[in-house]
Amino acid sequence: MKNILQRKQNLKQPVKKTREEYAEDALYREVWEDVNNEKTQKFLKKYWRYIVSAILVAMIIVSGVQLGNRMYMARKIATAQVYEAAVADFDANALANLAKNSKGATSDLALFQSYLLDKDASKLESLAKDGNTRDFRDLAKLHLASINGDKMEAVEFEKYLSSLNTKKSPFFYSARLMVAQKYLVNGDTEKANKILDEIIADKDAPATISANAQMLR
Repeated sequence: MKNILQRKQNLKQPVKKTREEYAEDALYREVWEDVNNEKTQKFLKKYWRYIVSAILVAMIIVSGVQLGNRMYMARKIATAQVYEAAVADFDANALANLAKNSKGATSDLALFQSYLLDKDASKLESLAKDGNTRDFRDLAKLHLASINGDKMEAVEFEKYLSSLNTKKSPFFYSARLMVAQKYLVNGDTEKANKILDEIIADKDAPATISANAQMLR
């Protein structure tokens, strides 16, 4: 205990600053601020061109993005207007041209609409091969299978639609039902019933597809 008290007594007590020392500290801070200000001024004088250039570049980028967004929206609106006019006029050629000059699902939709108007199967073939979206590629292939199915054997027909034999395709169940129907037409009830049973047992199958499968079964 005595040792502890001695150590406490030996500890240096904080020394209070005098007025002169406070004045010196204030003067030091003022000088330091002046030095910093001077350094800042020198930096700005030396690099002002680069700073101004950076600000201008940033402004140009922001303006460019805003302009790009406006131009993008303008193109979208113009495309929609052309599409509406072509559909209203039943103009297959206008829709085909729109498909060439647009991208993505808009292009695919325009080309498919063009096919519906003039029944040009070559447009379906182009869409099935080079369509921008899986949905329209599979839809085109499904239509082509309906058109050319009579020329195929059941095995060949199933192979042709094999790219749709995945639930990633929105037309998976429709394609499987068509394959089952093709096997029934060819008299192969065993393979047909196997596919139909799979559809009926699948809880994810659409109600109409499941009902048709049960009817065929």
